[in-house]
Formats: sequence, C-alpha cells, structure tokens
Amino acid sequence: MLDKRITENYLAILHEELVPAMGCTEPISLAFAAAIARRALGALPEKTLVTVSGNIIKNVKSVIVPHTGGLRGISAAVAAGLVAGKAEKLLEVLSDVTQAEIAAIGAYLAQAEITVVQSESDRLFEIFLQVQKGTRCATVTIEDGHTSVTKVTLDGKILYACQHTEGKKGGADRGLLTVENIVLFAEQVESQQVQDVLERQIQYNTAIAKEGLTGKYGAGIGKILMCTNGRSVYNRAKAWAAAGSDARMNGCELPVVINSGSGNQGMTASLPVIVYAEELHVPREELYRALVVSNLVTVHLKTGIGCLSAYCGAISAGCGAGAGIAYLYGGRFSEIAHTIVNALAINSGVVCDGAKASCAAKIASAVDAGLIGMYMNQHDRQFCGGDGLVKKGIENTIQNISALARDGMRETDREILRIMMSC
Repeated sequence: MLDKRITENYLAILHEELVPAMGCTEPISLAFAAAIARRALGALPEKTLVTVSGNIIKNVKSVIVPHTGGLRGISAAVAAGLVAGKAEKLLEVLSDVTQAEIAAIGAYLAQAEITVVQSESDRLFEIFLQVQKGTRCATVTIEDGHTSVTKVTLDGKILYACQHTEGKKGGADRGLLTVENIVLFAEQVESQQVQDVLERQIQYNTAIAKEGLTGKYGAGIGKILMCTNGRSVYNRAKAWAAAGSDARMNGCELPVVINSGSGNQGMTASLPVIVYAEELHVPREELYRALVVSNLVTVHLKTGIGCLSAYCGAISAGCGAGAGIAYLYGGRFSEIAHTIVNALAINSGVVCDGAKASCAAKIASAVDAGLIGMYMNQHDRQFCGGDGLVKKGIENTIQNISALARDGMRETDREILRIMMSC
C-alpha cells in the first residue's frame, strides 16, 4: 500500500493540474493578469506596459485569442483581459465575453497605448503588467505558472504578495512523483476520488476533438489523418488528439482540461487513452485508472523540464498517453516503464517554436511515439541503457531527458525566439 502522504499528494496534483482553460494558456494568462490589473486600478487604463519572458512571446505570437473576433498576439490578449476579463474565472477569464465586448476590445486595442518588452531576467515564465490612468498606477506579477500571481500593487502599495516554493505548485509536491508509485496509486485509488476531475477531462476534451474533426480549423491535421489513414484505433488516437489542437490553436471557443499548464498536453495525455478505452470496451473505472497513469506520468516528465522550454511539451504527454494505454492492456510498472523509455528514445528533442497550428502535427507525432513505445514492449523489444539518452532505470532516463530539455536546450530556446522575432 502507498503511504497516505503520497496518496494525498497525488490526488492534490490531479486536482491542481486538471483544470479548465479556454484558449491557449499563455495568452489567457496574459488576459488573466490584465483583468487583475484593471480590477486593482479600478478603471480601464490609458497606458499599459507588458514585460514578459521570451517563452511567453513565443507562445502568444501566432495563436488566436478566443472571444476577440480573431485577434492574435500579446496586445490583443491584454486588451481582451482589460476590457472584458473576469479574473475570478482564472483560465476561463474570457469565457463570458459578449458580442458588444468583442467590438469594444477591437476599439480599445486600436487606440490604447500598450507597450510590450521582453524581460531581462532568466525566469522562463514571467508576466509583469503596469497599468496607468491619470496619476494612478497598478501592477501585477505572475511567475512560474499561468495563475501564480506573486504580487499586486496600487500606487506603490502592496495589495497582495505571495512567494512560491521551488518544486511545488499549489499545495502538492511534484518531486514525490515516480513511475512506480504512479502505477500503484492508479491501482489503489478509490474511483470516486478522481471521478469528477476525470469526467470533466473526458467530456471537455472529447467535445473539442469532435469540433476539430468537423469544423475548419488550422491545417486540419486530425481530419487529414482520418481521410488518409482510415479508422483504425491507432490512427484515431492520433487524429483525435491532433483535431483537438487544430481547434484550440485556431480560435475554437470550447474549453479544454489542461495538464502541466497546457491544453495541448491535456488533450494529448487524455484523448488517445479515451479512444483506446472505447475500442477495448473497458469499464469506466478502468478508464479512470488509465487516465490517472497518463496524466501523472505527463506531470512527472514535465516537472524536471519546467513549465516552458525549447522542448515540445507534447512529447511528455505522448509518453503519458502511451503509458495510459499500456495500463488498459494490463501493463503495470515494468510494461509502463519500458513504454515511457521507448517513447522518450524515439521523439525527445522535438523543439517548441511557439503555440500555433503546427502543434497539432507535433501532437500526432508524440502520440505515435507513445504507441510505438507501447507496441515495442508488447513484442518484447526495448531500448536499453547506453542507447543515446537512455540510462538503466526509468527515473534515470527521465532525469537525462529533463537535463536535456531544461539545461541543454536553453540556448536553443533563445535561438528559436531570435528566429521567430525576425520573421
């Protein structure tokens, strides 16, 4: 039996990570910060200074901000939050925007003074907003997470301040995650303890995948996969995950349940598992347990990498999906560990060049790697310690990948941003 402390911690992680969000989470975090800033100022500002880390610039540049009439970019996200955002809704800050407010966002953006600069700090996730009207000035700081507000000020006086502990997000310690304990937790947790949060993930993410498969969004990767590769469960798992991203990256206003701060990762970790569970006709409780595995493996892999990096987050979620599907087939720690190692060996190193339409194609590739990793194990094939980044022991391999993504690709991240800003 798992230690009670670990069980409670893993439950807390699921409830902290699997939350709803509307739109790509980086522009939505900007809108959230802007809504807080306006609330603190007590008025719509005349001037706004937006200081953000490079990864925020990278992930906001090319995606449509929902409920703005198709607007893109940092200034649009900030304007939307200032004009129509409801801060109490967190990552659904723009969920209740009216048609009149959409027009007001465009009108405000056309005349407002919004200045955007890149932060000089080394922090990967940083948003600082300074808003002014007349002589009054308010600021909002968000660090290391999409809703992690660390300071709010008005006219130099601190209204709110909070310090976050390294390795923690909310109240849960992600450093306690291991693949072995994740599998034990999935087997032992009472289904009613995770039912609500996982049912919401199933319902929300399935709905946006269906929208992506029927509507006209982005490059239509999900639809292309279905048209060209047929209805096998292997192909549907990739197509559904890609279709959700098709919709979400290109203006769909349906919410998704995220993982590790990302809707794309939330869909990648969940939709392939849902598709396979339906194909295999497993009981609902077994689907819950498989989703526990996929979601917690994704969080575990992302923890050592960090919230944002040059390493595509879908790769971690694709490994999580492969692990969850392996669980559906009866795999436990050994099978799931080999699935993850195999998948990491296949696709690690895919770069993140911002949130945009091509994320859907990367998601399809990540799910493919997860599935290949699982089927390799089913045929008694595996990548072994000494094969490139693979090291004996699943946790050692995960540490290697974390070091690659977090440290080794730091200059890659800067070069990606330089290239993107010159385009």
